[in-house]
Amino acid sequence: MMSPILALENIDSRKGEFTLRVERLALEEGNVYALTGPNGSGKSTLLRIMALLEAPAGGTLCYAGAEVSGYSARRRMRQELSLVDQAPYLFTGTVHQNLAYGLKLRGVQRHEQRLRIAEALALLGITELDSRHVSELSTGEARRVALARAVVLNVRLLLLDEPTANVDNDSLPKFEALVQSLRQRGTTVVFATHDPALPERLNAKVIALNAGRIEPARAAGLAV
Repeated sequence: MMSPILALENIDSRKGEFTLRVERLALEEGNVYALTGPNGSGKSTLLRIMALLEAPAGGTLCYAGAEVSGYSARRRMRQELSLVDQAPYLFTGTVHQNLAYGLKLRGVQRHEQRLRIAEALALLGITELDSRHVSELSTGEARRVALARAVVLNVRLLLLDEPTANVDNDSLPKFEALVQSLRQRGTTVVFATHDPALPERLNAKVIALNAGRIEPARAAGLAV
C-alpha cells in the first residue's frame, strides 16, 4: 500500500486566540481536494502547514512516507510542492523570467526550460504574456502567471488559496480544465474555496473546516 503524499497527525497551531487542530488527515497522491469553511476557520493556516512553510506547535507531518523534521528536510521536500497565495508575489522582470526562475534553481537546462514554460503558459491560456513585464499585468493575469509559475515546476503537490476568487466567467472553465489536466498527470491538488459548487464540478474530496477543526462527517473518508 502506497504512503499518502502528505499525512498529518495531531497537528496543533496557535495564533492568538485561534487554534487549529487536525487529529488525522491524509492526502492520497493524484487526488483533488477542496478545502472549505467560513473565513477564519483555518484554511490558509492549514495550507501553509501543508506547504511546509509554517511549522505547527505540535504534531507530526509525513511527506511521501518520510517524517518532516528539521530545516534541511523541509527545504528538500519543498522542492516537490508549491503554494500559490491569494495575492501572489511576482519577481521584477518578464513573465518568462518569473517562470524560468524555479527551473534554473533546479538545474533544468535552457532548452527544457523553454519547452516547459511554453506548456505551462498554454495550459493557463496566457501564451501571449510570455514576454510581458509583470508591471503591465492585470490582477487576474498576475494570478494566472503565479499559477503557471507553480505548474511549470511539475510539483507532486500543488496548494492553492482561493484560486477562483474574483475571477471572470471566462477564466473559471480554464482553471477547472487545468485541475483536470494536473489530476491526469498524477499531481495532488488542494484548493481552498468559498464556491460551494466547485468541489462537485471537479469531483474533489472535501475537507470542511469549522473553527479550526475538520468536520467529523467529512473527515471519515480522509483519515489515515
